[in-house]
Amino acid sequence: MDVIGEKPRRQVGLGRRLAALGLALGALLMGDVGAAQAPAPAKPLLKGKIQGGEALVNPVWAEAKDPKNHRYTFRAPSATASPAARKLTAYLPKELTIAALAKSGPGASSGKPVVVTVSGGRTTPVTIVLGEGQSVEFVNADPFSHKLYDVAKVKSGLAPEETIKGGRRKWQPPGVGVYELRDVLSPSVRSWIVVEPRVVAVTTPAPDGTFALRELEPGSYDLQGFFMGKAVGKALAVDVQLVPAEQEAPGALVVGEPKKDADEDK
Repeated sequence: MDVIGEKPRRQVGLGRRLAALGLALGALLMGDVGAAQAPAPAKPLLKGKIQGGEALVNPVWAEAKDPKNHRYTFRAPSATASPAARKLTAYLPKELTIAALAKSGPGASSGKPVVVTVSGGRTTPVTIVLGEGQSVEFVNADPFSHKLYDVAKVKSGLAPEETIKGGRRKWQPPGVGVYELRDVLSPSVRSWIVVEPRVVAVTTPAPDGTFALRELEPGSYDLQGFFMGKAVGKALAVDVQLVPAEQEAPGALVVGEPKKDADEDK
């Protein structure tokens, strides 16, 4: 009986060994697939702070200060308000854009359209910095229509077409340069699009002047502030490393130099 049953027992043992080998091989293969599908490590976060933002003034506000323009504004004097609080300055989270620029060669900005909200007689952000070939999408959040257009009326520019309440309008600037935008229906709307081929990433500062640039590849960059369609202040060279996950800029990003305003203390 033992001799007769030896062959079946050998077959069962061999089958078990083959099954175990198959399971091991499958686990190994699944492990390779899992490794291939594992998410890439997070890119570093670069933190910094601006300096000189109090020197920046929106030209619309500057024009309103001139009595010859007949803009109706008023300022109530207050003995408790400090001179700094009475000084007209830009609202940096909306009006200042900070861009990381590649040291040389073209940048690698996202191909996704940059969304710009039109509301309350302004655009958010006011200055938009795009990579070459990138588009912008305007979203009308006002309860009335807008007709944005580019002032220079360049070829393939932004024509004054109506964007209804809640409507969207996408536009791709035709090339590198600066495009000033206005609105036929709301003269206070002034916005600028800067097409910069070296741009890699952009952000806007918080009210306290701090900022953060996300998703930067390790490498060397120039940080540059853009205000009302122009590069302002001084570029700040930074070197982004693979680690740590959060890194600090080597100094403050200077975006303006304080100027003595003749009306500052009035």
